[in-house]
Amino acid sequence: MKNILKKIVTKILILESKLVLKKYHPKIIAITGSVGKTSTKDAIYTVISKFAYVRKSDKSYNSQIGLPLTILGLPNAWNNPGVWLLNILRGLWLIVYPHKYPAWLVLEVGVGKPGDMAETASWLSTDIVVMTAIPETPVHIEFFNSRKHLVEEKAALIKTLKPNGVLILNADDETVLDMKSKTKNITVTYGFHPEATLRGSEDNIYYEGDVPKGITFRVDEAGKSLPVVMEGVFGKNHIYSALAALACAHVMRFNILESIDMLRMHNTPPGRMKVLSGINDSIIIDDTYNSSPVAAEAALETLGKVNATRKIAVLGDMLELGRHTDEAHKNLGGLAKKNTDILVVVGPRSKFIKEGAEGSRMAKKNIFDFNNSKEAAEFVLGFVKTGDLVLVKGSQGMRMERITYAVLKDKESAPRLLVRQEDEWLGRA
Repeated sequence: MKNILKKIVTKILILESKLVLKKYHPKIIAITGSVGKTSTKDAIYTVISKFAYVRKSDKSYNSQIGLPLTILGLPNAWNNPGVWLLNILRGLWLIVYPHKYPAWLVLEVGVGKPGDMAETASWLSTDIVVMTAIPETPVHIEFFNSRKHLVEEKAALIKTLKPNGVLILNADDETVLDMKSKTKNITVTYGFHPEATLRGSEDNIYYEGDVPKGITFRVDEAGKSLPVVMEGVFGKNHIYSALAALACAHVMRFNILESIDMLRMHNTPPGRMKVLSGINDSIIIDDTYNSSPVAAEAALETLGKVNATRKIAVLGDMLELGRHTDEAHKNLGGLAKKNTDILVVVGPRSKFIKEGAEGSRMAKKNIFDFNNSKEAAEFVLGFVKTGDLVLVKGSQGMRMERITYAVLKDKESAPRLLVRQEDEWLGRA
């Protein structure tokens, strides 16, 4: 009965969304890929907000229910039928009575199973589609017959482009770059590739004294080479998000210098390579939103590049990898040996991370394993010392944010700094 009601509510909200889009005619930017969707969506929003009234998907609302909630500007009612009814009434009011509505919508579009994107493409019409990256072992792959099948599912979003719409592609991902052959629309690219329309280069960690504070890089656009600074984050993933945002600014003919200035002030989303202050004057790299092999490997490589007295990697299970599970975790363990001093693994699948690290001759005395994030949090709380750099990463179901919370210096700000701090999440086991 619950599933039937959910389908009915979803269909009503999608119908209302169609009517709202027809009434207010906003420009739409849709973002998909297997990694970097939310960070890219938020960076694009930050840049556009300088120039226009814009709304973005809340958090990572990218599903069949999340998209209409964003379009209608409504909250997730979770399991409260009364609030869902109120949402439907608010949607009707938006249609019947004129409101001030955003000129631009920035929508994150995800897929969890075959057919999801086709459903979205059947009713959404876009001005810009941004394709981030699809690694060799993407998240959710266990629900698809093959990687090729998942790629085709993602590529279906391109069909939503209007005749004068623009496709923005990650030039460093060959699979994504090949998608330019799927459309006659104008294509713009971004990345570190020499022929990218928006080209990044010279990426580095920047420090204030001995304290790492963020990242710097340069962007080449239309013959100009300009410096970009992003504070409070590490990792190349944020550079890709910034380049995608600047590619949107390029398409929309916004001032590139003002767009870069907005990125310096960009408040990156929680749980995505976010730099936080920890107890005992430690530094946390909080990457607890979710995990996949390519994202976890990138996080470890970033950890290896940052100067610190002692580097600790706390890694939880990576879920939804199907037959790739064992190999992906072992590979991560081998990479941990090269980039960290202490390895803490969490969850039943993480035994393969431990195996990979031991197979790469990481000392057993420097590897600690725990069944769940609560046990690991207790250990890390008593283990972290002054000068430590602590990376925390794992799939959403592992609840690795509990570990970050344990060693977070400013716990009162946890609702703003960490993922999954809503009552609906905190109340779960």
